Amino acid sequence: MTSKKSGLTYAEAGVDIDAGNELVERIKPAAKRSARPGTMAGLGGFGALFDLKAAGYADPVLVAATDGVGTKLRIAIDTGHVGQVGIDLVAMCVNDLVCQGAEPLFFLDYFATGKLELDQAAAVIEGIAEGCTASGCALIGGETAEMPGMYHGGDFDLAGFAVGAMERGHDLPAGVEEGDVLLGLASSGVHSNGFSLVRKVIERAGLSWESPAPFAQGSLGEVLLTPTRLYVKSALGAFRAGGVHALAHITGGGLTENLPRVLPEGLGAEIDLDSWDLPPVFRWLAEGAQLDEAELLKTFNAGIGMVAVVAADRADTLAAHFQAEGEQVVRLGKIVKGEGVRYSGALL
Repeated sequence: MTSKKSGLTYAEAGVDIDAGNELVERIKPAAKRSARPGTMAGLGGFGALFDLKAAGYADPVLVAATDGVGTKLRIAIDTGHVGQVGIDLVAMCVNDLVCQGAEPLFFLDYFATGKLELDQAAAVIEGIAEGCTASGCALIGGETAEMPGMYHGGDFDLAGFAVGAMERGHDLPAGVEEGDVLLGLASSGVHSNGFSLVRKVIERAGLSWESPAPFAQGSLGEVLLTPTRLYVKSALGAFRAGGVHALAHITGGGLTENLPRVLPEGLGAEIDLDSWDLPPVFRWLAEGAQLDEAELLKTFNAGIGMVAVVAADRADTLAAHFQAEGEQVVRLGKIVKGEGVRYSGALL
């Protein structure tokens, strides 16, 4: 008599559909808090709906952005403090959208892991919802992928997708001219760029994420996980007030490579490095990696997370607007004839 072999289940192969369903139910309240005009349905469908007319647009142009968090995730995973990287994920997308003059409308996330840990995944997605709420952007959908054999030991990866809109003809950059003033908005720290180098500096220094940060109060892990600043509301308010000709999100490539992306041919930027103080975290990283000033300005944001290019006669008014919105503002320099970014003064 031959024995009948028992069949395998998907759960035995490492994929727990029930856990995925439980996660959806658990994060629904957080997603609901991010709802805004235009949101049409909750989580769980095959697709997410959004009503542009209900959002107040007459002749809209859609703008899309996608990004991740990079190897900053390594710190979050190793320390177990994963909630704030969800804010980073949102910020890296929506801060790009406003540079086009677009209002972020909705966001979708992709969370991939080897084995779904409900508390971990929920913390990440609740952080995403928090970032969306702070940006006036609805979390309307996403995907949780459980892929055994692809990720190990609690590792996971994130991707974010944001869609915004603007009325036709209201896009940025527009009207940048010689003499425009550069207003720099302070970053909250390293944000989400350069972490492969950050990790190498910490490794060479023989430190761990639990070690006291040499440049701030708290552990290295806690301080470095400070989330990317969200500039959406302050930047959109300034744009709508008039006089903003361009916005540049300072991410990988720093001021040196990101600012020229919003400048027309024949115009460059002149920046006075003495106009702001280099935050201690960047000074410590520059010393640990033996970075010269040029490399520092191409690797990190160096304390400036967003640059507004504004009409000279509106600079004082717009600086006051940003300050009223909670931003730390410095006059970095001005737009000049030429190409690229020219620096005077010194950070280091």
